[in-house]
Formats: sequence, C-alpha cells, structure tokens
Amino acid sequence: MDWRSLPSLNSLRTFTAVAETCSLSAAGRELNVTHAAVSQQVKALEQFLGLKLIVREGRGIALTPEGKQLFEGLSEGFEIIHETVDELTREDLVRPLNITMTPSFAISWLMPRISDFRHKHPDVELMLNPTAEVVELKPGGVDLAIRFGKGDWTGLESELFIPTNFAVIGASCLIGDKKIESPEDLLEFPWLQEYGTNELAIWMERQGVVPKGKLNITHLPGYMVLEGLRRGHGISATAKTFVEPEIEAGNLRVLFEDGVYPGTGYHLVTRPGVDRPPLKAFMSWLRSMRAEQLVD
Repeated sequence: MDWRSLPSLNSLRTFTAVAETCSLSAAGRELNVTHAAVSQQVKALEQFLGLKLIVREGRGIALTPEGKQLFEGLSEGFEIIHETVDELTREDLVRPLNITMTPSFAISWLMPRISDFRHKHPDVELMLNPTAEVVELKPGGVDLAIRFGKGDWTGLESELFIPTNFAVIGASCLIGDKKIESPEDLLEFPWLQEYGTNELAIWMERQGVVPKGKLNITHLPGYMVLEGLRRGHGISATAKTFVEPEIEAGNLRVLFEDGVYPGTGYHLVTRPGVDRPPLKAFMSWLRSMRAEQLVD
C-alpha cells in the first residue's frame, strides 16, 4: 500500500466524527479537541483531496455528495477496525494469566496467599507454572516470571519484589552440637537440592571448596526440599526469606550466609510494553500482599 497517497488517519477520523454528528462542536467534544482543531483537520483533508466535503447548513453542517461518498467508505473501514480491536481486546482479557516461578517461591510464599487473589479477582483465570527452568517470555505466552537474581535480564523489565540472599541452612536436629567453622565442614552432611538448579556447586565454587569425592546429594521438587530441610533430612542452600520463622524459632540454623548485594532477591519480570488488565491486577495484588507482610 502506498501510504503517502492517503491523507492522515487523524483527519479521516475527525471528518468521520463531523459527518456522524453534523456539527464541528459536537465532533470536538467526541474527540476531546477544540472546535478550531476540528475545523483545521477537515480543511486539511479537503485540501489534500481537492474536494469540498462539507457545507454550512443552518447552525450545523451538511455533507456534499463527495463527502457522503467518503463518509460511507470511512464508516465501513472504521467499523472493521473497531471490531478487530474489540475482538483482540476480548481475547486478551479472557486468555488465562500465565505465571512462572520457582517451586520454592510457589510453596513458601505464593500458595499460602493465592486464595486472597482468587477471592478478590474471581474473573481472572490463572495458570501457575512452578519450575526451576528460566522460561522465555513471549507474546501470548508467559505474562509474568518471578525470578531470583539481581534483576539484570536483557530485554526484560524487572522490579525487585522481595530482597533476600541465599544461605546454607540446616535443621538443629541434624547439626546438633557440631561446630561448623568452614565450608569444608559441610561436606559430611547430606545435601538437598531443587530439581534443575545448581546452587550447591555454585556456592561451593564461590567458597573455593573442591570436594574430594562424590557428594551426597538428593534432587527434589522445591516443596520437598524445604520439607526435608525442616525434618533434618539434609542441608540446603535456599533463599533465607522462606525459612526466617523457623530460624527465629531455633528449628533451623544458618550455617553460612552470602553477603547481601543491593538488588538481589525475587523480581517481578515482564516483557516491555503495556501490561494487560489481568496482569496489572495480579501485580498490584502482589505488591499489596508484600506491603502487608512488611507491616506484620
């Protein structure tokens, strides 16, 4: 299509509003612009086409034969545009809200609270995907990822949601009165690690520890790691925020803790652009729940 041969969309839209209302002033109110702006757009369209489109008639205006012909074509075209946009909008509203997060986040933070969102937004259909995999955010696919890190995911928008750092945790019933003075002291304990993650190897490497033999590691779903950790089935590297109540109660012990780096924690990660209404509602709810948690 040769776009240069067409007048501006704004002038065509303005003329259509004038033709529908038979009034420059009424068209201005419909478009939220001044009477003068409407008149200017119509004159610009007439100059572009080299045709007279409207004439004065009493206190209003009337369409010339050429104006009527143009109005008929534009009405049909704008109606198709309106129907298409409306159809796309409806599809976007009814499409389930697709959210991915780590299993640990799902079981420790989200699931105890999700009934509150369902009560407040019963019209929003949710698809919750707890996975350790970094799922790609594509149009029409995942709407929101709740990820742990520093928030530096290229091409995506990130909002720090829960600041926290990783710590190596063990149950008091497992550690007993043993003194844990260096990372090497942890090699004698069984380890619990979430499927698809590698926190143990990463943490050991950061500490400069080179195991002499094969480590005793059990790979489990996130919810089972935390439960096994609490029962003393092994030690694990996990986000400290999920087990702080048990630490304060003395049931779990922090054996080693990484330094707190600004911006590190769980982030709300989305694609750039305008969020659809269900996503806006969910993210607003997440922030409100986080604010309540901070107050408590």
